[in-house]
Amino acid sequence: MQDRVVVVTGGAGGIGRACVEAVAAAGGVPVVVDAAEGGPGQDAVPYHRADVTDAERLAEVMADIAARHGRIDVLVNNAAVVRAGGIEETTLDEWALLWDVNVLGYVRSIRAALPYLRASPAPAVVNMSSFTAGAGFGRRVAYATTKGAIEAMTRALAADFAVEGITVNAVRPGTVDTALLASLAARAPDRDAARATYAARQPTGRMVGAAEIAHTVLFLADSVNRSTTGTVIAVDGGITGTRSTPMD
Repeated sequence: MQDRVVVVTGGAGGIGRACVEAVAAAGGVPVVVDAAEGGPGQDAVPYHRADVTDAERLAEVMADIAARHGRIDVLVNNAAVVRAGGIEETTLDEWALLWDVNVLGYVRSIRAALPYLRASPAPAVVNMSSFTAGAGFGRRVAYATTKGAIEAMTRALAADFAVEGITVNAVRPGTVDTALLASLAARAPDRDAARATYAARQPTGRMVGAAEIAHTVLFLADSVNRSTTGTVIAVDGGITGTRSTPMD
């Protein structure tokens, strides 16, 4: 990862922030693209405010990053929004929002970064999926649909870009222990019970650490790793691949 310029959308917090810290620790040059304003502690990392629903702004930001750093080697698509609800209670406006951010946001980001990725000697795109794409999960129908689309997009793009040497892969996290999950637990009647529920989703009995997701992103973004493409790596505590209930 030494000196590789890695753009992370939604890099201001949670999984995105963990990816930024991991890239920096590995000797790379992380760059945050986020809809939120940069706050304290962001000064050490290049920060560009941009919403992934704004194609024109994304094009400006990617051009600026390439001009400042001389290249873009990796794009980590991580920006996303979540809405809970079944198919009847999730409004069509919410469906449109999730599709615009979680799917078309990735499309816009890739299109904006593509001219610079093509100039890299070892370009890579890493998309963030979710365990809800591989395991049915109640009251997440719109969110799960967008993440399923991301996994299909990942495989299709890998096929399209293989001849150009651009790897495209996805990471499928389980329930990740982030500040967002902590805030949700804090609003529950029983914080500890809520956290226990989040942990129990995984057969491992614990939530996934954001650093574990970042570690997998580093593997997929590594300049040596040129033969892993079109894959979805689950870092989900076994949700989609195992069952913890004994058969006998």
